[in-house]
Amino acid sequence: MDEAGCQIILALKGFSMFSAFPIVKEYLPGATASSLHEIKLINDYLGYKSHTYIPAYQDREFAEVLERSSHITFNSLSQWERFKGQVKAFNQANPERIISCGIRVNPQYSEVETDMYNPCVPGSRLGVTRTHLGEQLPEGMEGIHFHTLCENGSDVLERTLEALESRFGDLLHQAKWLNMGGGHLMTREGYDISKLVKLIKQLKEKYNLEVILEPGSAIAWRTGYLTSTVLDIMESQGIQVAILDTSFAAHMPDTLEMPYKPRILGAHYEPMEGMPTYRLGGMTCLAGDFMGDYSFEKPLEIGSQLVFDDMIHYTMVKTTTFNGVNLPSIGIWKTDDTFQLVKQYGYESFKDRLS
Repeated sequence: MDEAGCQIILALKGFSMFSAFPIVKEYLPGATASSLHEIKLINDYLGYKSHTYIPAYQDREFAEVLERSSHITFNSLSQWERFKGQVKAFNQANPERIISCGIRVNPQYSEVETDMYNPCVPGSRLGVTRTHLGEQLPEGMEGIHFHTLCENGSDVLERTLEALESRFGDLLHQAKWLNMGGGHLMTREGYDISKLVKLIKQLKEKYNLEVILEPGSAIAWRTGYLTSTVLDIMESQGIQVAILDTSFAAHMPDTLEMPYKPRILGAHYEPMEGMPTYRLGGMTCLAGDFMGDYSFEKPLEIGSQLVFDDMIHYTMVKTTTFNGVNLPSIGIWKTDDTFQLVKQYGYESFKDRLS
């Protein structure tokens, strides 16, 4: 961030563990929200005004969104037309803290392979294509926002920027800032940081604008252990199945949605011939609540503990209490090897989400 002269801010949709926000605030100058609740969490626990993008703003919430935000990105021109009067009135009444507004664009280029996570599929509702914008940014708009990456490297960003510039280059010259969204996995081993810095510097020099990145996964990459216990072991048509006291569907749904196979400490990621091998299943009644096969150095037993690695980003924010399964407790394992229990869940947590 210092070398490139840009802003890197936290995307709460990927990591919202507010008990760890004091650490985040040591490094990052801001945060981005996709709902009023996330905005409030940013205000209350980071002390920042939010960079806000919501696909569609609600009349009953928008005045509070204005009060709590520093930047607001609109998903469509119709949303901008609907709320620009309120933005103008707020800025006129509060000249000491003008809210900067932008438009989300669809560069019609993405290398995200999973359609559920690809905002450039035909008919996408996320962002406007160039056909909807004229030769000038709408009066009152200062920024352009795109988000088409998902845990990608700077090489993918480079190709994405080529598509963005080919369609929106003239408008970038008019903008004061460019928000490149999330999906920049800059903390992954092997990520080409020097290329990222180079790309940002080139953008700043060419278009004379501020550059903002808002990663989610990268902030909490390779953090978070989810500890589970084997409750039962059964044979099913020649396959050994271990049933755990956790749920892939309820506690780590991103593993099924993305999908990806999480790593387990001390286990072989792929089945190894001749070694004890088990298919791991969750404790809900959903037939698909299971993960692929893992091999272990010795046979599992009822009561064996399995520790899943890298289980914070896009995991804790998506948990559910489907079937009434209890949520895992949350704590912080500190560098002095002490453990601080932050939160436990029970019946009241389950009941409060129902009616």
